[in-house]
Amino acid sequence: MRRTAGKISNLWQAGWTGRAGEDGRGRGVTMAIGRDMAVLAAAYLTGCFLTGYYLVLARSGEDVRTRGSGSAGARNVARLMGTQGFVLTFLGDCAKGALVVVAAQKLGLHPGGVMLALLAVVVGHIWPVQLRFHGGKGIATALGALLVFDYRLVLVVAGITGLVYCRARRFTPSGLLAFALCPVAAALLGHPPVVVLGTGALVGLLLIAHRENLYAMVSGRRNSADATGAAPDTSGEGT
Repeated sequence: MRRTAGKISNLWQAGWTGRAGEDGRGRGVTMAIGRDMAVLAAAYLTGCFLTGYYLVLARSGEDVRTRGSGSAGARNVARLMGTQGFVLTFLGDCAKGALVVVAAQKLGLHPGGVMLALLAVVVGHIWPVQLRFHGGKGIATALGALLVFDYRLVLVVAGITGLVYCRARRFTPSGLLAFALCPVAAALLGHPPVVVLGTGALVGLLLIAHRENLYAMVSGRRNSADATGAAPDTSGEGT
């Protein structure tokens, strides 16, 4: 039993920190596991700081989530504070994603551990505990985190978003489609399977966060098709 526990502990240390235990019995692994859990908790709590929510609260005393789309993201903040609010919120949310990934890498976490920290900060942004789990949509935070993790993934997302937007003229579905291809891009760029799976989990989080947008788009298409007897032209619709 002790030998089995030692092997499991050694695998954890080798898998998430990139270093095996000195004697195969997991010496010091308890500290490594504790560190990893602390990083994940800190990543989640960092994500819970919603730039747009606190920016609007400080400026006007309002809860931005009661206005517009009900989100605390940059586009909804822009409805109340204009371009300045959009820029500050977008940059702030990007920065916290980037900060978490930098910290995880500096602490020596294996790519799998870094990916878990990336997911944790996005989860914190979408479901912040202090705001009753009602936050933003996670796009800016995910972009900031991916920019540090591997900037090439962000270039892929930006390129595909631009190409699809030129055709569809709708930003949200264009961006979500681009993110959906991230796991494919990660695999083609030579990332290990744990990173490919992590990007797939990131896509899942973003789709869940945008489920109401997706449902509204699908319902709108159906209603328009039922009314006209043909598929609607959505090239000029906003998001």
